[in-house]
Amino acid sequence: MTAPTARRPAVRRPPRRRGVRSTAAGALWFFGPLAALVAAWAVAVSASGAPLRVFPQVTDVLAALGELWTSGDLWRHLGASLRRTGIGMALALVTALPFGIALGASRVLSAFFLPLLRFSVALAGIAWIPIATLWFGYGDRAVIFIVWNAMFFALTYNAMLGVRQIPTELLRAARSLGTGRLRMFWEILLPGALPSIVTGLRVGLGYGWRGLVAAEIIASNAGLGYALFQAQKYFQTDVIIASMMIIGVLWLLMDRLLLAPLERRTVERWGMTGAQGT
Repeated sequence: MTAPTARRPAVRRPPRRRGVRSTAAGALWFFGPLAALVAAWAVAVSASGAPLRVFPQVTDVLAALGELWTSGDLWRHLGASLRRTGIGMALALVTALPFGIALGASRVLSAFFLPLLRFSVALAGIAWIPIATLWFGYGDRAVIFIVWNAMFFALTYNAMLGVRQIPTELLRAARSLGTGRLRMFWEILLPGALPSIVTGLRVGLGYGWRGLVAAEIIASNAGLGYALFQAQKYFQTDVIIASMMIIGVLWLLMDRLLLAPLERRTVERWGMTGAQGT
């Protein structure tokens, strides 16, 4: 008589990933409102019979986009705007992060500078365009200054708040072990404040993007804001709306595909809580 064979335990199969389904749903929620807006726009223009100069049809704007593409003006203006934004953002990160972290680490410094910081927040960005043109003239330097100015205060404030959210016990333990200032900055203060810094980067870049467009209207001869201004001068409403669409869609893509995932991953790795929805 043979001994009964042992029954193998059932192997649980891992649940199927819903990557494709979730990606499709995310794309639908992302593009759905835009598609509905375009459809309502087309119906409104057809029903009103408005002339091109007042309210262009969707097809007119698409034709204007095609002309900007084929002529090379789109890439020239887009390249100028992205270059200025990148330089202004880099300067804001280099200058604002050490300053904001120092304010968060020192109650004396924050007590002295915080009123000035709050005062400057109300004036950041567009309000500085007249004096920026006086200081730097018309060109890249004035526009980059506006982008830096618009981002600097948001980054500084969020860096300060991020440092203040670091547990006091962690800071005391680092000091008791004899951690130097430079090591304290790189290993404790900067990583601890990073979730708040990334949030400040997301908010500040939005301010900088708006300041960029406004500054390019006044103080440059290239860029998306300049394209808007030139189209208004020649009553090209289709080009105006096309430029507005490029500005809006480009920022939406930057925010959803770059900044939001960066913020979410930073919070998951260094934040005090788990993953948060954006």
